[in-house]
Amino acid sequence: MFYRGKFADGGDGREMGAKRQRVVDQGPPFYGTSPGPSFMYNASPYSYVNPSPPFPVVRIRGLPFDCTETDVAEFFHGLDIVDILFVHNSGKFTGEAFCVLGYPLQVDFALQRNRQNLGRRYVEVFRSKRQEYYKAIAKEVSDTRGGSPHRRVQRAKSYDEGKDSAEHTGVLRLRGLPFSAGKDDIMEFFKDFVLSEEAIHITMNSEGRPTGEAFVEFANAEDSKAAMVKDRMTLGSRYIELFPSSQGELEEAVSRGR
Repeated sequence: MFYRGKFADGGDGREMGAKRQRVVDQGPPFYGTSPGPSFMYNASPYSYVNPSPPFPVVRIRGLPFDCTETDVAEFFHGLDIVDILFVHNSGKFTGEAFCVLGYPLQVDFALQRNRQNLGRRYVEVFRSKRQEYYKAIAKEVSDTRGGSPHRRVQRAKSYDEGKDSAEHTGVLRLRGLPFSAGKDDIMEFFKDFVLSEEAIHITMNSEGRPTGEAFVEFANAEDSKAAMVKDRMTLGSRYIELFPSSQGELEEAVSRGR
């Protein structure tokens, strides 16, 4: 069962993936409304207001450079993963990431995974803070929107070679989705196309948790090819990768999560 308490930013942990962009763009932090007149004085001089629970985020260091969000989710097996943010420097993965958990108590359980192995590498897990996570988001957003034009052109050239020659069947595979993303978020991402919820398939792992991938069925191959203009565009602060797919790949991926 998920924790429904409120954090200091005014939302609960499970909403953070979807709130990234709003958090980065907004002004000073929101700490709730001012107390009413009845809170001006208290009969007991020893009374106090309970502080908001700490934001449930940990920092991970030493990840393999081919690590995926699914690998991190498996590393924290049994915990409620809200969001995973990989840290990059000059477009290259640093081996660090932030992981937002479902509620504060799970941070202690996550710290117990410190120096355990992910693949052939042992991973360090540290307690982190909301401000550090937000700062990392802001940097990722800035790098995604800006960055070096030379680096973007080089990456795009090699990245698109296979996609341009791929056959379109009307199905696209999406990779890099926030774990909190729902079908409505994907419909908004493809708002220039007519889609129904039944045409969107968010894939799950064997535990019923999102993998960060989804498949979308378009009306025809022409629409799926036209939708490739959204490749590497952002949903929140995450850039989404699109790949031409097929009905067979879709059905296989969906069946794995059943």
